[in-house]
Amino acid sequence: MNSATVRNLLVRGMLAGLGAGVLALIAAYFLGEPSVDSAISFEGHHSHEHEVEVVSRSLQSTAGLATGVLVYGVAFGGIAALAYCFALGRVGRFGPRGTALLLSGTALLAVYVVPFLKYPANPPSVGDPDTIGKRTTLYFLMMVLSVLLAVGATLLGKRLASRLGNWYATFIAVAAFAVAIGLAYAFLPVINEVPHDFPATLLWRFRLSALAIQTVLWAGFGLLFGELAERLLNPRPAVQRPRGQAVAASH
Repeated sequence: MNSATVRNLLVRGMLAGLGAGVLALIAAYFLGEPSVDSAISFEGHHSHEHEVEVVSRSLQSTAGLATGVLVYGVAFGGIAALAYCFALGRVGRFGPRGTALLLSGTALLAVYVVPFLKYPANPPSVGDPDTIGKRTTLYFLMMVLSVLLAVGATLLGKRLASRLGNWYATFIAVAAFAVAIGLAYAFLPVINEVPHDFPATLLWRFRLSALAIQTVLWAGFGLLFGELAERLLNPRPAVQRPRGQAVAASH
């Protein structure tokens, strides 16, 4: 793949990330923000401290949310496009669309779902402010482990495919990934800082909406980028009309 193609895919990846960010922004506004508002209300009723609001809640939930989600979408779209350039043709006999969907689905699993199951997202008023550094470090450690183990499982599957066939090689690679992730879950510390009177339904809704937003983001990127990559790498031939029809059209 030459540098011009990589550059074109990078630009298309950033555009697809922007489009996926718009979809995720809509999901975040309608699914996530109501839970955040409820959690903030709970925190306000149970806190005896009155904090000065530096940025208004209305600004946070509109312009602030839009800026964060869209910038994140463009950034991750560019990174995913570079990963796509490396993966294309190396992960099986998939075309541009199939590779984009496979990449986005694998990234969703490794980058978000696996760390989320160990250290799920928490709404405001959940979590001790003094342990935020520890919680952030553990989350990113789990994410790095998940990505590295996913890459290792992919390489293992490719090496075994020539001897065992794709079916058994894939099964062994997935099983090895699951076992390694299970060991990481077992050895990394557990964090449970949910207040005893925090509504369980609200916590469930918030975490489910966080998962839904990421799913919309990655699925939207896979579909949009797959279409853009397909048009770039496999352009459709121009339809030429018969000469007689062209002459008639000119008259």
